[in-house]
Amino acid sequence: MLRSISRLGLHFAKQGKFSSALRTTTRGLAQVQRPAGSTQDAPIVQCVKKKVEERKRLQSELSAEALSGEDIRRVRKIRELEPLQLAWAEWNRAKQSLEETLALLNDPDPTMRSMAEDEYASLTENMSQLVEETFPALLVPPSETAHLSALIELRAGVGGSESALFVGDLVRMYTRAAQAMGWDVNMISSNVLDAGGIKDAIMEVKGKGAYDALRWESGVHRVQRVPATEANGRVHTSTVGVMVLPLTEEVESSSDDDLFKMSDVKVEVMRSRGAGGQHVNKTESAVRLTHIPTGITVSMQDERSQHQNRRRAFQILRARLMDRKMSQEVLERRDLRRSLVRSADRSEKIRTYNYAQDRVTDHRIGMSVKNLSLVMDGDGLQEIIKALQQRHRDELLEEVLSEQ
Repeated sequence: MLRSISRLGLHFAKQGKFSSALRTTTRGLAQVQRPAGSTQDAPIVQCVKKKVEERKRLQSELSAEALSGEDIRRVRKIRELEPLQLAWAEWNRAKQSLEETLALLNDPDPTMRSMAEDEYASLTENMSQLVEETFPALLVPPSETAHLSALIELRAGVGGSESALFVGDLVRMYTRAAQAMGWDVNMISSNVLDAGGIKDAIMEVKGKGAYDALRWESGVHRVQRVPATEANGRVHTSTVGVMVLPLTEEVESSSDDDLFKMSDVKVEVMRSRGAGGQHVNKTESAVRLTHIPTGITVSMQDERSQHQNRRRAFQILRARLMDRKMSQEVLERRDLRRSLVRSADRSEKIRTYNYAQDRVTDHRIGMSVKNLSLVMDGDGLQEIIKALQQRHRDELLEEVLSEQ
């Protein structure tokens, strides 16, 4: 499903089992195109057929009298499967027309044969689109996090000052990519070093679909380049840890919600530390929260008032708790899908930025971009994100097919 993008100089390498669900659909479509008129055994076609048969069964089970609670659930499921029923009907019409056209491909009349070839090509394209695009889109459940914004936390890792400098580069990359996608970006906090670079930072990216797109950035980002202070021209390797958290709508920080109880949160106030003018060190505006059951701690002092720091701290705490909850649900629901379990490991090296070779490689999908500056400017990152999202859709489709 990944397209070659000449402008970026993308090079793809298959690693392991990738997009197998879609490859099986292509083989299934080849079966349809054989003159013998064989049955359609592609897993995705069989899956759609079962769903349509389930819808028909649910319709037959509806009571003729007043709807019960069970009937209401059946009606909801029937409506949910209606788009799949319409696509299945279109598939069968195209399949029947294709079988009728096959007999005309060997017609002695050249005009009739030419018309049959055109019709065959049109029907084949229609069926291919149904199998490769329409069916997968209808079978894969919609994302439950599509409406969420995102928090991006970046921390310098191995490499000292060079790692801190790369944190600044990544902040710029994410800012440009997010703005290009139409999202608003705000820097919530940053620990800027006197020697240059950023030790750690938290960015807020607000907009529909921000979390679903950026969630795959969580992990260890490795940079290989010659530092400006390196006299002998040796390449140094540094790392930055990135964590992307789901950002929900803000709620009153003094009330319980579905993620925590206020009685479980220890709130401490203190004087701010560091550069910041007359305000710093004179008022107790800094806030530190500790979620006692999990031990998660959030400190915030970048805002000028205690109220603002408290609001931001609760916002980050809520995001971290939601991320923890979602990760646990993924592990419980998809424990057989080892690839997703690995993707949830924030200690995994996910991408390498090699300045000497002008190359960025995402190790999860074997995708390399031979234009590092375009990635760091945000445009190239969008293409990597699209590829990662497609991989996720392919994996969800495989999961749906494996359950049949």
